[in-house]
Amino acid sequence: MSKANKNILRSLLLLSYVVIIALVIYGFGALYSYLNTGADRSKMLHTEVKQVDQYLPELEWAPLTNEGRVIDEQTLTAIENDYLDAWYVKYVALKTNTKKGLDDYYTDNAVENIYSIISINSENKTTLEATTLEHHPNLEFFSEDGQLAVLTDHDVIEFKRIFNGETLITEVTEKSSYKVTLLLEDGFWRIRHLVKIKSEPYVVENPKEPIKISDIKGINYYPQANPWDMFGDAFDADVIASDFELIKNSGLNSIRVFVPYESFGKSNVDKDKLQQLTTLLELAETANLKVMVTLFDFYGDYSVLDWTLTQRHAKTIVNALKNHSALSSWDIKNEPNLDFESRGEALVTAWLDKMVDFVKSQDPNHPITVGWSNSESSTILKEKLDFVSFHYYEDLDQLAETYKTLKTQITDKPIVISEFGMSSYSGFWNPFGNSEDSQTDYHKTIQSIFSQNDISFMSWTLYDFTEIPKEVVGRLPWRQNAQKHFGFINKDGAKKGAFEYISKQ
Repeated sequence: MSKANKNILRSLLLLSYVVIIALVIYGFGALYSYLNTGADRSKMLHTEVKQVDQYLPELEWAPLTNEGRVIDEQTLTAIENDYLDAWYVKYVALKTNTKKGLDDYYTDNAVENIYSIISINSENKTTLEATTLEHHPNLEFFSEDGQLAVLTDHDVIEFKRIFNGETLITEVTEKSSYKVTLLLEDGFWRIRHLVKIKSEPYVVENPKEPIKISDIKGINYYPQANPWDMFGDAFDADVIASDFELIKNSGLNSIRVFVPYESFGKSNVDKDKLQQLTTLLELAETANLKVMVTLFDFYGDYSVLDWTLTQRHAKTIVNALKNHSALSSWDIKNEPNLDFESRGEALVTAWLDKMVDFVKSQDPNHPITVGWSNSESSTILKEKLDFVSFHYYEDLDQLAETYKTLKTQITDKPIVISEFGMSSYSGFWNPFGNSEDSQTDYHKTIQSIFSQNDISFMSWTLYDFTEIPKEVVGRLPWRQNAQKHFGFINKDGAKKGAFEYISKQ
């Protein structure tokens, strides 16, 4: 064997030796890590629910007057967390007819009852989508050894949707009370007994008189540089203040703004963005403008198990703004009827129904609406809303008749057209589109109709935009380009002819 070949062989043997040693060391390290993390709560199924917010119903404890041992705040919080997680895991199990995770939240005896329900439902192809929206527990007893807790959970608001296969059989909202026994096992509070002791249908009584709104002459607002992305690093108070002064001087008295659900933090609302939203209202007040705040922009889930998270989101924002003098009203969601096809009309309407009730419970002093995408949907939930609003992008020749017909169906509440407009785009992607002159004629005509029929309005929108997020109208260039040219002011900052008719003459 040549000397060169011997050197190559020695190098290969040395490299193999290094690799083997490294693998042995890695193996010992992995074994050591395994032996020392076997009891890590964060690696166990029981705590996976707590890693992100998944179930946040309203919960209010009664004053503590329990028998037995005095309970500390940390233990009460542990009981609360495990108790709510038990509801969540049970509802996941009943939705999927699977047993995963149940024995982490229920004792052996208690979990058998749920297993039995799952077996029956599976056999009958029945599933349940459900959530609780409110809990009012009262701690009755806490044992001296700290291992047992007994509570009564009063007025639990439960919403349930029962399916046979893919067919919705019924929807039920109940107000129930439960007697609950929990045992501390392996560091977790598990449910030993959960017995319903009272139940009745839950119906929210609407006020006889809707909250009044003043005459609205307004516009939907985004800054020109960052449409659909007003808050966060792009927030510019000076630009917004200048725009609001322009809007006020044009003869308008209101603006409509949007709170994007996900980018605002969902159930954990971003404090900085919330402060920016508050600042926006302060700027509007300085300009003597009122603000319609549209919640849940770009939200589209609606799944029943998600409802407590949307409730927490709304609670934070509503309570932060409800006492601000610039706030005029709440729009629960922009164009939710566009989600009927993908999510189902019954589910979307049920979510809206409960959210209207919830926002009213947090702020009974400001009127509430839903921004429907068309007049056909605008009678949905009309009994619950303080005023009806819809968007109109159809033929102007039909507008007066559409409005008059709707007034025969909604006789006791104001109606607002909260979006309307015409794009002035005509180019490669739409050679037969409208010109700026056509846009001017459109706004002149529609303002005449508004004046003749005393219609409150909010136009779309102040500016032409250079960029449109794909989430708004998709990626198709003919839709993108059309959406860029709805403004009264062009991309260079010059007022278009339509600006003369931005308000009633």
